[in-house]
Amino acid sequence: MSRYTVIGAGGVIGSRVVAHLRAAGADVYAPGRDDEGIWTRDLGRVFYCAGLTGDYRQRPFAAVEAHVSLLARLLESASFERIVYLSSTRLYDALADGEGREDRPIPLDSADPRHIYELSKALGENLALTQSRGRGAVARIAYVFDWAEGAEGFLSDWLRAARTSRSLRLDSSPSAARDYIHLDDVAGGLRALLDSDGAQIVNLARGEALSNAQIAEVFARAGWVVEFTRPAETAAPAARCDVSRLAALGAPARDVRALIAGYLDGLPAVAP
Repeated sequence: MSRYTVIGAGGVIGSRVVAHLRAAGADVYAPGRDDEGIWTRDLGRVFYCAGLTGDYRQRPFAAVEAHVSLLARLLESASFERIVYLSSTRLYDALADGEGREDRPIPLDSADPRHIYELSKALGENLALTQSRGRGAVARIAYVFDWAEGAEGFLSDWLRAARTSRSLRLDSSPSAARDYIHLDDVAGGLRALLDSDGAQIVNLARGEALSNAQIAEVFARAGWVVEFTRPAETAAPAARCDVSRLAALGAPARDVRALIAGYLDGLPAVAP
């Protein structure tokens, strides 16, 4: 049986990957931040889930350490069979047309401080693909959501708020749109990618950008009233992620609106 190692097992995605693996009876090594065992043990198949998201601008050096430096040391010195590096479909935001295909070059501005996240993720991708002797793959992950405690992001907060009230007022615009993927689908897609062969980039996404207004319609049909504090606005369209590679792995993401409807249907009655 293969051993799996989850770097960044304390994070939202890493902890869910660990839970999925252990539920399937897999041998899982989940080292802590200062565990020196990563340099002396055979890591087997590695999920590289270490990373920063919301606070990368305030902690640029920590972002580079997590996205690049630790990865580089692992590729150079650690013993492993295969590794999948977690990146982001946010890289496609730099494309003028937002066409999110894995084979497209990504233009980034090295002088733009806002691009520290994208630049560090792009370098991590390059290292995983070119310095792993054919043993690396990259998962570009869309906007992750879940209703469990600890799940991050606007939609996750929205879903948890629905537990306590049927009347919700949200600080966003009805026109804001994202390509969402459920946290469990991320875990399943990551394992399918890691257990596959070849150095490739794969989008982990649904392949459909949903606006807040479209999601609010699901809530309305289930009996919720949703208002937004910001007006509808014209903005650059959300990236349209090609998910054919994910489908070829046999791990397509489930329909987001159906998942939300099922979640709402299972909630106990709450006050209006």
